[in-house]
Amino acid sequence: MVGYPNQKKTFTRRKQSTSNRGMKFEQIINESNEYYKEHDIAVIYKKPIPIQIVKVDYPSRSGAVITEAYYKVPSTTDYNGIYQGYYIDFEAKETQNKTSFPLSNIHPHQIEHLMQVAKHGGISFILVYWKHSDEIYLLEAKHVHNYFIRSKKGRKSITYDEMQQKGHLIPEGFAPRVPYLDVVTYLIQQKKA
Repeated sequence: MVGYPNQKKTFTRRKQSTSNRGMKFEQIINESNEYYKEHDIAVIYKKPIPIQIVKVDYPSRSGAVITEAYYKVPSTTDYNGIYQGYYIDFEAKETQNKTSFPLSNIHPHQIEHLMQVAKHGGISFILVYWKHSDEIYLLEAKHVHNYFIRSKKGRKSITYDEMQQKGHLIPEGFAPRVPYLDVVTYLIQQKKA
């Protein structure tokens, strides 16, 4: 509460809620990417999903409704672009699970794609939003791959503790809201070292 000297007007500043952030996780990543583009920091886009439209109904003259469509090919990852001369490629996921992130949320062909990007000098990772703790972690593709290999022998998830150990916490920002390029800058510096 803020009181003015004459005590006539007061207001209470409410804390901004992030309780709906999970539902809008991709939206705030998109907003962050728009910020990066507008400020000439990076050019990163959400990839379109390649679909084949099979049937369209025209219920009215001014509107068309797609009633049947199929994926043309399996999609790779959600986002790609360029930053500081490096190709960036990543997948965005969220989990409501309090103790682990199920690896079933990532398809094997996506992990293979992320590893190919890393092999050829790009920066590849997943962003995971943990709803229970309201935290976002960046986990490099090499770690995702190692957990995926491990899953073939047993555990089929990445624990929250493992995410804290191997991942990079991304504190929520104002502009951009998801400043993941701060971590990418660190990863680039590690590559150059």
